[in-house]
Amino acid sequence: MNEIQILTAEIGEETLLPYFPEGIRAGFPSPATDYEEEAIDLNKTLIRHREATFFARVKGDSMIDAGYEPGDLLVVDKAIEPQHGDVVVAYVDGGFTIKELDLAHKDSGVVRLLPHNAAYRPITITPEQTSVIWGVVTYCIHQSARPRHKDAKI
Repeated sequence: MNEIQILTAEIGEETLLPYFPEGIRAGFPSPATDYEEEAIDLNKTLIRHREATFFARVKGDSMIDAGYEPGDLLVVDKAIEPQHGDVVVAYVDGGFTIKELDLAHKDSGVVRLLPHNAAYRPITITPEQTSVIWGVVTYCIHQSARPRHKDAKI
């Protein structure tokens, strides 16, 4: 089971950062006329429900084939109603985990949490277990290949 570290989304004043709404090309460089810079506030972009949003750091590799790697920072919204296929943070038998929610057989009483790594098995939620879908993952902030700075706080 993935372990995750939960952090409160403490939002301060608006922080505007440079933003290129037309995107940055991954192919050939674009002409200089494409460099129209705007501003973006990541708080407004990433957080829809301020009081119900938390950050979590991924620990473990059970979702690695879905692109969730150890060290990734998740934005988790507890106010969103979880639906089939959502990636969720679940609290199961005393621990948090990140998995894909499988509600395909909910009518027959079966709810599963699906890993995205063949080394792990799905978790079938039974009435005997202490479990709750804690929140829906809305964004995953993935570290680039460069090693993380040792003084980074999040």
